[in-house]
Amino acid sequence: MSATTTAPKSGSTALPAFRPSMKVPLSLGILALIALVFFGFLGPDQTAEMKISDAGDAVAVPALMIPGQVGGVVFGILLLAMAAYSIYLWTQGERSPKWLPIAFAVVFVFALLVWIVAGARQPSISLAGLVAGSVTLAVPLVFGSLSGVLCERVGVVNIAIEGQLLGGAFTAALVATMTGSPYIGLIAAAAAGAAVSMVLAVFSIKYLVNQIIVGVVLNVLVSGLTGFLYGTLMVPNKEQFNTPGRLDILPIPLLSDIPIIGPILFEQSIAGYLMYIAVAVVWFGLFKTRWGLRVRAVGEHPQAADTLGINVNATRFWNVTLGGAIAGIGGAVFTLVTIDSFTKDISGGRGFIALAALIFGRWNPIGAFLASLLFGFAYNLQSILGIIGTPVPSQFMAMLPYLVTIFAVAGLVGKSRPPAASGIPYVKG
Repeated sequence: MSATTTAPKSGSTALPAFRPSMKVPLSLGILALIALVFFGFLGPDQTAEMKISDAGDAVAVPALMIPGQVGGVVFGILLLAMAAYSIYLWTQGERSPKWLPIAFAVVFVFALLVWIVAGARQPSISLAGLVAGSVTLAVPLVFGSLSGVLCERVGVVNIAIEGQLLGGAFTAALVATMTGSPYIGLIAAAAAGAAVSMVLAVFSIKYLVNQIIVGVVLNVLVSGLTGFLYGTLMVPNKEQFNTPGRLDILPIPLLSDIPIIGPILFEQSIAGYLMYIAVAVVWFGLFKTRWGLRVRAVGEHPQAADTLGINVNATRFWNVTLGGAIAGIGGAVFTLVTIDSFTKDISGGRGFIALAALIFGRWNPIGAFLASLLFGFAYNLQSILGIIGTPVPSQFMAMLPYLVTIFAVAGLVGKSRPPAASGIPYVKG
């Protein structure tokens, strides 16, 4: 017997047409109006000097001279145009393309930077130094957020990133000093981070202890242990245990002389180059390989993964261990790149910031990388504000990334959903 489909009778109520969320267009519109009013109409009269190349660069590029008020109006109109396009797409029942919020954010940040510099006592800033310094400060955050990605993608919440960074920093300084090689210290830092994460894995996976509680306890434990060893071992014997030296900067000839891009990509220590490699490898591994498919299956639906023959708990254990090793390398940056010695709690809460970058990046390696760069930019800009004498409080810039993260988690800039099984222990059977 054949099935037939009956057409709806004339006058029946039709299903409502799909309309995407208004959150993105509304957010862009509000920010565009803020930029136009505060950066433009109420902006400073001075001209902001944006230096693209420094005096020692092989290629000299003229500085950008942007009038504060006029530039603010131009940027505000451009932002309004992008917001209007987003609203138009919404009226047509279409979502804003992914490139639109990214382009909007870039223009908004640049407009904010012009507004800040134009209102300073010394209205001049080096874009090359600002961007290169931001990347340097973001390196530990990138490694920490990648650690979180690997852990949460298999269903384990890694609150212990702070402890892994701190353990890696301490071990790198100690081993590098005792062996005379910062590179051996870097390897030891990875081992220390892996050791901390193994404790997290054993208690949360085998003994089913609450993952957040284990992570918090590990952070306190590592902080106390490294602080004790620093005070009893390193302080009275600095030359023997706390003079690790720095990792060499390895510039690539010619490429490192390219303005702005050169210092970022081609003038890094081995840790900086490893950061770029790690982001690419983790992204490719998670989304383009069979291993990544198994990892994501464990994090989204462990019961189904187990049915297909995947050892769920073993996959979780080794992924968490790998994540800890990556975070340990990030910790080594504090003592082998940023400064050349260990101090108590040197990580300064960066592990929690890496966790925020992970959430803001939507549990994606590339997203976490970009979010970490945003945090690094805010940190570097915060320090530069005091140098150029801007009236904007430096604490305001330090606060911005956290506000953006809150908006992201709240869904104001798009849906942010963790892996379905994140934080849920798995018991076979």
